Amino acid sequence: MLGGLLTIGALALMDVFKNHSASSWRGLIFLSITGCSSVLLSGLPEDLFPGLPLLPVLILKSGLGPLSGAMILAYLGQWMGVAAEDRLVHRTIVWGSAVLVAAAVGIIVLAALFAHRFSGEILLLAALLSALAVLMATFTSLRAAQLGDTMARDMALGCLFLALSTAGLFGHQLRPEDTNLAVWTVTAFSTVMFFLVMVNLELRRNRQIRRLERLSGLSQGLDPATGLPRGSVLLSKVDDAFWRSARLKTHCTVICLHLRNLYALSDEAGHLVDQQILSAMAARMRRAVGFRCVVGLYHPRLFVVVISAVKQPKIVGTMPERLRLLMCKPLDVVGQNELLHVFTPQFSVGAITVTAANAVPTQVIDEAEQLALASERDGTKDGTTARSPLATR
Repeated sequence: MLGGLLTIGALALMDVFKNHSASSWRGLIFLSITGCSSVLLSGLPEDLFPGLPLLPVLILKSGLGPLSGAMILAYLGQWMGVAAEDRLVHRTIVWGSAVLVAAAVGIIVLAALFAHRFSGEILLLAALLSALAVLMATFTSLRAAQLGDTMARDMALGCLFLALSTAGLFGHQLRPEDTNLAVWTVTAFSTVMFFLVMVNLELRRNRQIRRLERLSGLSQGLDPATGLPRGSVLLSKVDDAFWRSARLKTHCTVICLHLRNLYALSDEAGHLVDQQILSAMAARMRRAVGFRCVVGLYHPRLFVVVISAVKQPKIVGTMPERLRLLMCKPLDVVGQNELLHVFTPQFSVGAITVTAANAVPTQVIDEAEQLALASERDGTKDGTTARSPLATR
């Protein structure tokens, strides 16, 4: 059990050094306090170091149990996020944590004053408070599951392991003569499993949060599939590119790529393939133009590239052909029922180079789009597109 807890603690410490986030520190503190409580209640420190003073050990054993219960409740409230939505869960977490913290302080005071006369009674009181904490944690998990949190069901399983661990550890302290190998095996296994379940659910919830943060980029002007700017965010970046070019008294090139068959596989492979296609095409476009240029999504089928501070328009004039060569390759996408489909991009490219000081960015984008559409109308019968014209003014 100690080996498992040390391994989990080492992983939590590495997470703190790697991320430096509040959730990482919260997880490390939670593992430290609850893990120390479990190790102390197992009696291992007294076996390894027989000369340990009894009073400090008793204070830690009796005080860390309810304090760990309070931390578990607070942790569950933070993890579930339903405390603000459900009044019953909110009251259970807030008042339960407060009562357990106050009880932990009271038990520490009792242990410091009456340790030699009532050590058994103090440990029994700590066990009852810890059992109350387990009941409240189980209730909040089941309540969250009832409200629609699917992960809360797994947290309820973790609470079952916590109940077995608490019963075995405090049972050893109160009735050591009844502790045998089977009880120790179940206790050690349940303790490690509780921490593993907690860590696993924390990682899964963090992935959910990161996904929601990525999707919330919609409100910030970012496309969720490609991460490219769009809307007002894209226009502001285009304005900045034109401003830099005007300040340097150079030209600015706008390239528009119109992907006309983006939704060709939607009926056959499902609508999720559209995001795969957009993501792959955005990566190819970034590879073709580099990382210095502004790349965005003007609308779902129109990519925009802005190359600022163009001093040699002839060199930039080869960029549409490079885009056509890199982006015309077939693409494998995974559709419904994990079936593989082949997507062959059909697109047209329009490019225009202007003097940045005398140009309006939105008008230049519209002109480049019209060039792309005109090039599309001039395409060959097999769906490929003729080389786009490059206009300069």
